[in-house]
Amino acid sequence: MEAMRSSKMMMMSSSKKDLFHVIHKVPQGDTPYVKAKHAQMVQKDPEAAIVLFWKAINAGDRVDSALKDMAVAMKQLNRSEEAIEAIKSFRGRCSKQAQESLDNVLIDLYKKCGKVDEQIDLLKRKLRLIYQGEIFNGKPTKTARSHGKKFRVSVRQEISRLLGNLGWAYMQKSNYLTAEVVYRKAQMIDPDSNKACNLGLCLIKQGRYEDARSVLEDVLQRQIPGSEDMKARNRAEELLMELEAVQPPLELSDILGLDDDFVNGLEVFMNEWAPVRSKRLPIFEEISSFRDQLAC
Repeated sequence: MEAMRSSKMMMMSSSKKDLFHVIHKVPQGDTPYVKAKHAQMVQKDPEAAIVLFWKAINAGDRVDSALKDMAVAMKQLNRSEEAIEAIKSFRGRCSKQAQESLDNVLIDLYKKCGKVDEQIDLLKRKLRLIYQGEIFNGKPTKTARSHGKKFRVSVRQEISRLLGNLGWAYMQKSNYLTAEVVYRKAQMIDPDSNKACNLGLCLIKQGRYEDARSVLEDVLQRQIPGSEDMKARNRAEELLMELEAVQPPLELSDILGLDDDFVNGLEVFMNEWAPVRSKRLPIFEEISSFRDQLAC
């Protein structure tokens, strides 16, 4: 009887431990990486977590995850420059499968540091890799992970997301005409209300108020996917109020010109960025130039 009671208590203790790891989303064990995740997720001590992530990387313990998680912790502590250097220095130790997620972390770090040119270059490279079949392997979807959860991402969604980020980067450089072209291409592929609001802002910056009004009203009238989201609708309303308060339209000479190299590169996406390959994704067949439409 005593043996049975002891066995039952051990099983209950083990069950509680398993439940603890599930609740806090931390792995089990006693390795440097496990200790780092415990410090990050349970103790909420990013400084201690960073020290332990370094130990994990140096020990070769789950280097893929340790480097990415350490960079995220550094970003939380406003040590983004250090995180960028860490990824550049140690990504060579990571697997090929980890490179895409490290690029995504780098994009966020570049944005945090205001490194717009580096962000643009990396976004272009990721778009080129998708076309070449290096990310989706010629398939229409891939498995992605966010906050410990797996989900499916289509090539349309990923290209549109990257173009949306690229459009915002050009906005930071005040290249509004280029940003408009990129946003419109993103909306052609996989439209959403957030990019529509950014496009509306882009048009306001160019002094094209009626065009901006039309785009923003489409959000409020729920003509665009995601328009039911209150955050998007509130932003559209705020931009419309801003539109009402802006100065008269800018003179053409006040508007910064296109980044012609990249716009031309978008228009000949397939020919300039990669040779014709059997893995060529159907979506690239559907992207057509519409600069003439903008001029109409």
